[in-house]
Amino acid sequence: MKMIRNADAIVLEPLAPARAAVVWLHGLSADGSDFVPLVPELGLPADAGIRFVFPHAPMRPVTLNGGMPMRAWYDIVGLSTGDAQDDAGIRESERRVRSYLDQQLDTGIAPERLILAGFSQGGAITLHTGLRLPQAIAGLIALSSYVPLHEVLDVEATPAARQMPIFIAHGRQDPVVPYAWGEDSANGLSARGYRVEWHRYAMAHEVCAEEIADIAAFLRKTLL
Repeated sequence: MKMIRNADAIVLEPLAPARAAVVWLHGLSADGSDFVPLVPELGLPADAGIRFVFPHAPMRPVTLNGGMPMRAWYDIVGLSTGDAQDDAGIRESERRVRSYLDQQLDTGIAPERLILAGFSQGGAITLHTGLRLPQAIAGLIALSSYVPLHEVLDVEATPAARQMPIFIAHGRQDPVVPYAWGEDSANGLSARGYRVEWHRYAMAHEVCAEEIADIAAFLRKTLL
């Protein structure tokens, strides 16, 4: 694959003409380079024509970290269930991520060949954005994450969201995003009729070999 770096993202362009794409959102304080090394570990066929796009979140102060500026998809006030959520920041990132998806569609990628994925805070934006898309895409992948602004989901989610397979995974020993948040998100979406594929692993706030293998299987099932 050919790596292309620009101000907004890192792109791994397949050697074969791109016929599918995965837009992958990193977690808090990381950047687009964080999950680039995962791509070869997926073991996908070299001739599959899958483009991987790893956008960089904008720099913004994060309240949880003392107001320090860092790459973040939205501000985080605290990690308790009752803490206020950054509604404006989440919706700003939703618009940003929709533009990334539109860019892939504009290159000729069909919606049914497009995946939105994310880890931690990036996974939260993946779920928030994906469940509000007017047109179904191939699927969503949310790792070590949760559904933000869940109180308004039933009002804002689109009918298209129920057509998409949703891969949700979490580590049982996650000290950052509580395991219960991931489990409650998966169970809540399943109860509402969404096509959730729920995975849990003996790990902390990270990815593991078993999870990577399951992600690869999901991508093969949805894109190949």
